[in-house]
Amino acid sequence: MEETHNTGVTLDEVEIPPTEDELPYSDGIPMESERHVLQMYLLILPLRLFWKDREFFVGGNMFIYFSLKQLRHQDFRGPDVFVVLDVPKRERKSWVVWQEGKGPDVVIELLSESTAGIDKGEKMRVYQDQLKVTEYFWYDPFTGELAGFQLQGGVYVPIEPDVEGGLVSKRLGLKLVKWEGKYAGVEAVWLRWAKREGELLPTEEELAEQERQRAEQERQRAEQAEQLARQQKQRADELEALLARYRERFGEMPE
Repeated sequence: MEETHNTGVTLDEVEIPPTEDELPYSDGIPMESERHVLQMYLLILPLRLFWKDREFFVGGNMFIYFSLKQLRHQDFRGPDVFVVLDVPKRERKSWVVWQEGKGPDVVIELLSESTAGIDKGEKMRVYQDQLKVTEYFWYDPFTGELAGFQLQGGVYVPIEPDVEGGLVSKRLGLKLVKWEGKYAGVEAVWLRWAKREGELLPTEEELAEQERQRAEQERQRAEQAEQLARQQKQRADELEALLARYRERFGEMPE
Protein backbone atom coordinates (compact mmCIF):
# COMPACT_ATOMS: atom_id res chain seq x y z
CA MET A 1 0.00 0.00 0.00
CA GLU A 2 1.39 3.38 -1.01
CA GLU A 3 1.98 5.88 1.77
CA THR A 4 0.88 9.49 1.19
CA HIS A 5 1.66 12.66 3.06
CA ASN A 6 0.72 16.36 3.02
CA THR A 7 2.97 17.06 0.05
CA GLY A 8 0.30 15.71 -2.31
CA VAL A 9 2.57 13.03 -3.78
CA THR A 10 3.28 9.43 -2.85
CA LEU A 11 6.68 8.33 -1.65
CA ASP A 12 6.97 6.05 -4.67
CA GLU A 13 6.69 9.11 -6.95
CA VAL A 14 9.61 11.11 -5.55
CA GLU A 15 13.24 10.83 -6.47
CA ILE A 16 15.62 9.40 -3.88
CA PRO A 17 16.95 11.18 -2.00
CA PRO A 18 14.01 13.62 -1.90
CA THR A 19 14.30 17.33 -1.14
CA GLU A 20 12.34 19.54 1.27
CA ASP A 21 9.80 20.23 -1.50
CA GLU A 22 8.87 16.56 -1.65
CA LEU A 23 9.00 15.66 2.03
CA PRO A 24 6.22 16.08 4.62
CA TYR A 25 6.76 19.26 6.62
CA SER A 26 3.89 19.28 9.11
CA ASP A 27 2.51 16.68 11.49
CA GLY A 28 -0.52 18.77 12.40
CA ILE A 29 0.32 18.55 16.12
CA PRO A 30 0.26 21.95 17.86
CA MET A 31 2.74 22.91 20.55
CA GLU A 32 1.84 22.14 24.16
CA SER A 33 0.62 25.60 25.22
CA GLU A 34 0.65 29.30 24.41
CA ARG A 35 3.62 29.61 26.78
CA HIS A 36 5.54 27.08 24.68
CA VAL A 37 4.73 28.94 21.45
CA LEU A 38 5.78 32.30 22.88
CA GLN A 39 8.95 30.79 24.32
CA MET A 40 9.84 29.40 20.91
CA TYR A 41 9.37 32.84 19.31
CA LEU A 42 11.43 34.50 22.06
CA LEU A 43 14.37 32.22 21.21
CA ILE A 44 14.03 32.52 17.43
CA LEU A 45 13.11 36.13 16.64
CA PRO A 46 15.75 38.02 18.68
CA LEU A 47 18.48 35.76 17.26
CA ARG A 48 17.32 36.58 13.74
CA LEU A 49 17.47 40.29 14.56
CA PHE A 50 20.89 40.03 16.21
CA TRP A 51 22.41 38.06 13.33
CA LYS A 52 20.49 39.76 10.52
CA ASP A 53 23.70 40.11 8.49
CA ARG A 54 25.03 36.61 9.21
CA GLU A 55 24.60 33.46 7.16
CA PHE A 56 22.72 31.02 9.40
CA PHE A 57 19.32 29.42 9.95
CA VAL A 58 17.19 29.24 13.07
CA GLY A 59 13.98 27.22 12.95
CA GLY A 60 11.26 26.06 15.29
CA ASN A 61 8.91 23.08 15.45
CA MET A 62 10.18 21.85 12.06
CA PHE A 63 10.96 18.38 10.83
CA ILE A 64 14.64 17.46 10.53
CA TYR A 65 15.34 14.65 8.06
CA PHE A 66 18.57 12.75 8.60
CA SER A 67 17.55 9.21 7.53
CA LEU A 68 15.53 7.87 4.65
CA LYS A 69 13.90 5.45 7.12
CA GLN A 70 11.94 8.41 8.47
CA LEU A 71 10.00 8.57 5.23
CA ARG A 72 8.34 5.25 6.06
CA HIS A 73 8.31 5.15 9.84
CA GLN A 74 7.94 8.83 10.76
CA ASP A 75 9.85 7.98 13.94
CA PHE A 76 11.02 11.48 14.84
CA ARG A 77 9.47 14.92 15.31
CA GLY A 78 11.51 18.02 14.77
CA PRO A 79 13.03 20.00 17.67
CA ASP A 80 11.30 23.03 19.14
CA VAL A 81 14.25 25.32 18.29
CA PHE A 82 17.43 24.62 16.36
CA VAL A 83 20.30 26.71 14.95
CA VAL A 84 22.52 25.91 11.98
CA LEU A 85 25.59 28.05 11.30
CA ASP A 86 27.23 28.93 7.99
CA VAL A 87 24.35 28.05 5.68
CA PRO A 88 22.51 30.24 3.14
CA LYS A 89 19.80 32.40 4.69
CA ARG A 90 16.51 31.39 3.07
CA GLU A 91 13.08 30.05 3.94
CA ARG A 92 12.81 26.30 4.43
CA LYS A 93 9.85 23.93 4.81
CA SER A 94 11.92 21.42 6.75
CA TRP A 95 15.59 20.72 7.35
CA VAL A 96 16.96 17.95 5.13
CA VAL A 97 20.48 16.99 6.17
CA TRP A 98 21.47 15.31 2.89
CA GLN A 99 20.23 18.36 0.96
CA GLU A 100 21.86 20.97 3.21
CA GLY A 101 25.09 19.10 3.81
CA LYS A 102 24.96 19.38 7.61
CA GLY A 103 22.71 19.08 10.63
CA PRO A 104 21.95 21.51 13.47
CA ASP A 105 24.74 22.96 15.58
CA VAL A 106 22.46 23.67 18.54
CA VAL A 107 19.08 22.23 19.54
CA ILE A 108 16.70 23.41 22.29
CA GLU A 109 13.70 21.38 23.42
CA LEU A 110 10.88 22.91 25.48
CA LEU A 111 9.79 20.37 28.05
CA SER A 112 6.25 19.51 29.10
CA GLU A 113 4.73 16.72 31.17
CA SER A 114 3.93 14.74 28.03
CA THR A 115 7.26 15.24 26.23
CA ALA A 116 9.93 15.43 28.97
CA GLY A 117 10.63 11.69 28.93
CA ILE A 118 11.13 11.65 25.15
CA ASP A 119 13.19 14.86 25.14
CA LYS A 120 15.52 13.53 27.85
CA GLY A 121 15.70 10.04 26.42
CA GLU A 122 14.93 9.14 22.82
CA LYS A 123 15.50 12.58 21.30
CA MET A 124 18.69 13.15 23.28
CA ARG A 125 20.07 9.88 21.92
CA VAL A 126 19.11 10.88 18.37
CA TYR A 127 20.85 14.25 18.73
CA GLN A 128 23.93 12.62 20.24
CA ASP A 129 24.33 9.47 18.17
CA GLN A 130 22.71 10.18 14.81
CA LEU A 131 22.61 13.93 14.22
CA LYS A 132 25.68 14.58 16.39
CA VAL A 133 24.39 18.00 17.45
CA THR A 134 27.24 19.92 19.11
CA GLU A 135 25.10 21.37 21.90
CA TYR A 136 21.72 20.31 23.28
CA PHE A 137 19.60 22.24 25.79
CA TRP A 138 16.20 21.71 27.35
CA TYR A 139 13.95 24.11 29.25
CA ASP A 140 10.58 23.78 30.94
CA PRO A 141 8.67 27.07 30.48
CA PHE A 142 6.54 26.38 33.57
CA THR A 143 8.94 24.86 36.10
CA GLY A 144 12.08 26.66 34.94
CA GLU A 145 14.10 23.43 34.64
CA LEU A 146 17.14 24.17 32.47
CA ALA A 147 19.99 21.90 31.38
CA GLY A 148 22.61 21.93 28.65
CA PHE A 149 25.00 19.41 27.15
CA GLN A 150 28.03 19.59 24.88
CA LEU A 151 29.17 16.76 22.62
CA GLN A 152 32.62 15.55 23.68
CA GLY A 153 34.08 12.37 22.26
CA GLY A 154 30.68 11.44 20.87
CA VAL A 155 28.98 11.69 24.27
CA TYR A 156 26.97 14.52 25.82
CA VAL A 157 28.68 16.12 28.82
CA PRO A 158 26.69 18.54 31.05
CA ILE A 159 27.42 22.24 30.62
CA GLU A 160 28.08 23.84 34.00
CA PRO A 161 26.28 27.16 34.67
CA ASP A 162 28.43 30.29 34.78
CA VAL A 163 28.63 32.55 37.83
CA GLU A 164 25.35 34.21 36.82
CA GLY A 165 23.54 30.90 36.33
CA GLY A 166 23.57 31.03 32.52
CA LEU A 167 24.51 28.19 30.18
CA VAL A 168 27.15 29.18 27.66
CA SER A 169 26.91 28.00 24.07
CA LYS A 170 30.51 27.98 22.87
CA ARG A 171 29.28 27.10 19.40
CA LEU A 172 27.23 30.29 19.10
CA GLY A 173 29.30 32.55 21.32
CA LEU A 174 26.17 33.34 23.33
CA LYS A 175 24.52 32.05 26.47
CA LEU A 176 21.05 31.06 27.61
CA VAL A 177 19.73 32.84 30.70
CA LYS A 178 16.50 32.93 32.67
CA TRP A 179 14.75 36.29 32.60
CA GLU A 180 11.71 37.27 34.62
CA GLY A 181 9.49 39.74 32.82
CA LYS A 182 6.62 40.27 30.42
CA TYR A 183 6.70 39.02 26.85
CA ALA A 184 3.69 39.30 24.52
CA GLY A 185 1.60 40.28 27.52
CA VAL A 186 2.55 37.21 29.58
CA GLU A 187 4.49 37.63 32.83
CA ALA A 188 6.75 34.62 33.39
CA VAL A 189 10.30 33.36 33.73
CA TRP A 190 11.54 33.11 30.14
CA LEU A 191 14.61 31.57 28.54
CA ARG A 192 16.52 34.13 26.50
CA TRP A 193 19.71 34.55 24.54
CA ALA A 194 22.33 36.88 25.97
CA LYS A 195 25.82 37.98 25.05
CA ARG A 196 28.64 36.42 27.04
CA GLU A 197 28.85 39.52 29.26
CA GLY A 198 25.15 39.20 30.07
CA GLU A 199 23.41 41.73 27.80
CA LEU A 200 20.13 40.27 26.50
CA LEU A 201 19.47 40.01 22.78
CA PRO A 202 16.53 42.43 22.44
CA THR A 203 13.17 41.65 20.93
CA GLU A 204 11.77 43.81 18.15
CA GLU A 205 9.59 45.59 20.71
CA GLU A 206 12.55 46.22 22.99
CA LEU A 207 14.57 47.58 20.07
CA ALA A 208 11.69 49.92 19.22
CA GLU A 209 11.54 51.06 22.86
CA GLN A 210 15.30 51.60 22.91
CA GLU A 211 14.99 53.68 19.73
CA ARG A 212 12.15 55.67 21.27
CA GLN A 213 14.25 56.33 24.37
CA ARG A 214 17.23 57.38 22.24
CA ALA A 215 15.00 59.74 20.25
CA GLU A 216 13.60 61.19 23.48
CA GLN A 217 17.11 61.69 24.86
CA GLU A 218 18.17 63.40 21.62
CA ARG A 219 15.11 65.66 21.84
CA GLN A 220 15.93 66.55 25.44
CA ARG A 221 19.57 67.25 24.56
CA ALA A 222 18.46 69.47 21.67
CA GLU A 223 16.08 71.36 23.96
CA GLN A 224 18.82 71.80 26.56
CA ALA A 225 21.25 73.04 23.91
CA GLU A 226 18.63 75.48 22.59
CA GLN A 227 17.87 76.71 26.11
CA LEU A 228 21.60 77.18 26.81
CA ALA A 229 21.98 79.11 23.56
CA ARG A 230 19.06 81.37 24.54
CA GLN A 231 20.59 81.97 27.99
CA GLN A 232 23.97 82.80 26.48
CA LYS A 233 22.37 85.21 24.01
CA GLN A 234 20.39 86.83 26.83
CA ARG A 235 23.56 87.34 28.87
CA ALA A 236 25.35 88.74 25.84
CA ASP A 237 22.46 91.15 25.18
CA GLU A 238 22.41 92.25 28.83
CA LEU A 239 26.19 92.85 28.75
CA GLU A 240 25.91 94.86 25.55
CA ALA A 241 23.11 96.97 27.07
CA LEU A 242 25.24 97.58 30.18
CA LEU A 243 28.20 98.67 28.05
CA ALA A 244 25.95 100.97 26.04
CA ARG A 245 24.74 102.71 29.24
CA TYR A 246 28.35 103.05 30.41
CA ARG A 247 29.36 104.72 27.14
CA GLU A 248 26.44 107.15 27.38
CA ARG A 249 27.52 108.20 30.84
CA PHE A 250 31.32 108.06 30.74
CA GLY A 251 32.19 107.87 27.08
CA GLU A 252 34.30 105.24 25.43
CA MET A 253 36.30 103.00 27.73
CA PRO A 254 40.08 103.57 27.59
CA GLU A 255 42.15 101.09 25.63
